Amino acid sequence: MRAVVVFVLALAVAVLVAPPAVAQGRNGKPLQIYVVDVEGGNGTLFVSPSGESLLMDTGNAGAVAAPRDAGRIIDALKDAGVQQIDHLIITHWHGDHFGGLSELAAKVKILEFIDHGPNVQPGELADTFLRDTYPKLIANAKHTVAKPGDKIAMGAGLDVRVVTSAGEVIKTPLPGAGKPNPYCANYKPGENNAEDPQSVGIHVTYGKFRTAHFGDITKNKEFELMCPNNRIGVVDVLLGLHHGQSSSNSEVLVHALHPRVGIMNDGTRKGGEPETMRVVHSSPGLEDLWQLHFSLLSGQEYTVPGMFIANGIDDQQAALPVAPINAPPPGPGAPPPPVHNGKAYWIKLTAQPDGTFTVTNARNGFSKTYRPGT
Repeated sequence: MRAVVVFVLALAVAVLVAPPAVAQGRNGKPLQIYVVDVEGGNGTLFVSPSGESLLMDTGNAGAVAAPRDAGRIIDALKDAGVQQIDHLIITHWHGDHFGGLSELAAKVKILEFIDHGPNVQPGELADTFLRDTYPKLIANAKHTVAKPGDKIAMGAGLDVRVVTSAGEVIKTPLPGAGKPNPYCANYKPGENNAEDPQSVGIHVTYGKFRTAHFGDITKNKEFELMCPNNRIGVVDVLLGLHHGQSSSNSEVLVHALHPRVGIMNDGTRKGGEPETMRVVHSSPGLEDLWQLHFSLLSGQEYTVPGMFIANGIDDQQAALPVAPINAPPPGPGAPPPPVHNGKAYWIKLTAQPDGTFTVTNARNGFSKTYRPGT
């Protein structure tokens, strides 16, 4: 009898002193992340275990695209049980990132608007929006111009930190980071427009789980963030990857972050370019790449198995090309990419504080769980 009592007491003590992350993982809700299909734009929703929400970007502009993408984001909010957007980050002033904002704001309450400040790449779409529309949207809400190092309050247990904004990067490494980055030695500068490098990028920590979304920062800004020392450390999941475009995604960033999983917000003819796919697939420790779309720019040569792709293309060909096709020319004269006229599917991630996370493809229900140390 005495042995039984001693065992029960020991078990009670063990439960009381169990690490908070483990106890929270058993009883608490997970961190949820929805990577919404906005046809090669960006719309990424974070929902904290306490129910607070953060949305990064609102999809594409245009009479058809804006309400379409806002509607897809609304569907994700409903699936997550979210009634309002507590924090909205517009990473930068390109139409595929802020385009659905007016339509979204008309349907759901937004408490805080976060951006990097003024547009630095003059253009009629962004400049007109910032002059005529944005001031009205933020008039009755909190407006924050993000600075590297800022924290976004998302409830206990979740650390959301701005690491890039307005062309600046954090100066002090995140906890556990700061080691020399061996990939800096082979870095080659790239070309970029003026606005992409202004992107607001964030790093998210939930217990032992870590993820990051850097908006559309380009190779030169990746170098500033990661060299000579890696200020971010390693992540479990790398989100966005600038649609898989080759103006970003250098080894300096991707390989140094050592992600186990990448989730790419590409389009049917946007991103997934061979150079990017070579970098991602050769990243040390990468287990899987998930994509919102099959990209014709990848072809079969550089794509992933279909179970990891949330959406195909409406205009199906008799046979998928083995070799990647050339990217369409940029500019206003470029033909519009094919889009989904029917149901679109997201990729959903749920993460526990012990570092376990699960990724699910909404199109086919395929799900894979990644456990710490495996």
